Amino acid sequence: MKRIFVLLLLFLGLSAQSQEKADLIIFNGKIATMQKSGEFVQAIASKSGIILATGTSKEMLDNYKTGTTQTIDAKGKTVVPGLNDSHMHVIREGLNYNSELRWDGVKTLKRAMEMLKEQAARTPPGVWIKVIGGWNEFGFEEKRQPTIEEINAAVPDKPVFITYLYGKAFLNKKGIEVLGYTKETHYEGSVLEEDKNGNLTGLMFAKETPKAIYTTLGLTTKLTPEERINSSLQFNRELNRFGLTSVIDAAGGSQNFPTDYGTSMELAKTGKLNLRISYYLFAQQKGKELQDYEKWVSTTLVNKNDNLLVANGYTEEGAGENIVASAADFENFLEPRIVLSDDMEKDLEPIIRLLVQNRWPFRLHATYGESIDRMLNVFEKVNKEIPFNGLRWFFDHAETITPQELERVKALNGGIAVQFRMYFQGELYEKMYGAPKTQLPPIKEMIKMGIPVGMGTDATRISTYNPWMALHWLLTGKTLGGMQFWPKDQILDKFTALQLYTSGSAWFSGEEKEKGKLIKGMYADMTILSDDYFGITADKVRNIESDLTILNGKVVYGNGDFKALDPGVAPVIPEWSPIKYFGGYQKNTKK
Repeated sequence: MKRIFVLLLLFLGLSAQSQEKADLIIFNGKIATMQKSGEFVQAIASKSGIILATGTSKEMLDNYKTGTTQTIDAKGKTVVPGLNDSHMHVIREGLNYNSELRWDGVKTLKRAMEMLKEQAARTPPGVWIKVIGGWNEFGFEEKRQPTIEEINAAVPDKPVFITYLYGKAFLNKKGIEVLGYTKETHYEGSVLEEDKNGNLTGLMFAKETPKAIYTTLGLTTKLTPEERINSSLQFNRELNRFGLTSVIDAAGGSQNFPTDYGTSMELAKTGKLNLRISYYLFAQQKGKELQDYEKWVSTTLVNKNDNLLVANGYTEEGAGENIVASAADFENFLEPRIVLSDDMEKDLEPIIRLLVQNRWPFRLHATYGESIDRMLNVFEKVNKEIPFNGLRWFFDHAETITPQELERVKALNGGIAVQFRMYFQGELYEKMYGAPKTQLPPIKEMIKMGIPVGMGTDATRISTYNPWMALHWLLTGKTLGGMQFWPKDQILDKFTALQLYTSGSAWFSGEEKEKGKLIKGMYADMTILSDDYFGITADKVRNIESDLTILNGKVVYGNGDFKALDPGVAPVIPEWSPIKYFGGYQKNTKK
């Protein structure tokens, strides 16, 4: 008996020695595993960016701690998986962030205009002052937009360009002069407003397309390559500030491959990319989309990390968000719905066939059910000839998709990436079409049907990138201005809403088995929150930030009680950058 006892002790000792030890332990927390509603643990242990185990603080510290393990006391705070935005234009914004004045979160028009004037005072001659998305009048106490006269008075001597959603832009008098725009200046599908004397007022309106707005934006100040590196670092850190650890880049207009991807690629190769980024490729030239995709499917490897540790997954994912120009389902609730070109089907079909043949995942921008119906006709036709057979594909947006169209999406095993665009445009939608009788987009119905759903912001040219504002929308059904847009019985519970922003979004990059839950074997991507998401009211959720953001088991952002752990970031350049003086998303800016 004594010998058996000794052997047992020896066996237990060897087992303890062979048990993998952690390089990071978070303890004394309220850690939401997100495996099921209401499941919380005290502590989590990870090694080399992978979660080893979860349990009580004593279990993790006794069984996984060594002399070199980093231990972090969560101080009883709530810990959730790193957030994952399934639709953002992170690469494009990274190239421009340092050059933009952000009105995201500004509470009054008075303060917004003060910021504009302050920025103009420090901006060198010849450099544009730009406000590109992230605001609307309903977020201001005054409930109105600035007038072109107010903008001209605030900044008379330097060029200013301000965009409003997708449908309108403000160009000050100096900007018109710098660009040389006259009443003879025309852009397809857009209007440059004239006064009674035939002079341009500075207001631009997208009718069929936003060509005037985004062509003009392309003519404004661009950062240098060095500044673009710094700008991308700053924007990625800004996303870390809100607990984001993953983003799926949906590509977009004026985002050319591979040229405009080089900056983020450089950050990835040098280990400075503090986000997992999956990206899509967007053909830019109307009429030449098929040639681009033919080239890309033969030269570009999907689902392959480029020169990186798995920590900083920078993965090429497929085609989208717009696949062909004739399928551009332009959403602008200042104007009636645009009817897609009669050429859409014949343009789209050969590209979908090419993508399916080459097993390329794809995504397609679609706002209206009328457009989705026609797109599904193409998909179903191709599927009969070349079965999709589990190929990952999905629609973006889908605000007015019908129940019948949802059934067709499910039959083709598609998903839907939803965004909170109605948070910014709900009042405009109601004015154009009347109050919706159900949830738009119908997220609860999608979930009920078992369709994969991921949450995102579509930042930054319409909405803000702050995910907690998007979660506020999911939890209340209200707009930024406080209007009850969804019927109250359609709002989501806290677990479901957060699930869409974690494991839900992971499906859209094919990583649902690797991230989105704080359980053994998944990535050690997590955030310690400034407030208890599960305990506070829905209205207070929009004030949440991250106190500590961890990517792949490494701290990438720290604040508050965890400021000492913050790795920091290089100073903002150029010297005149609005980000250097104002930062990004604004808090406590009511003046």
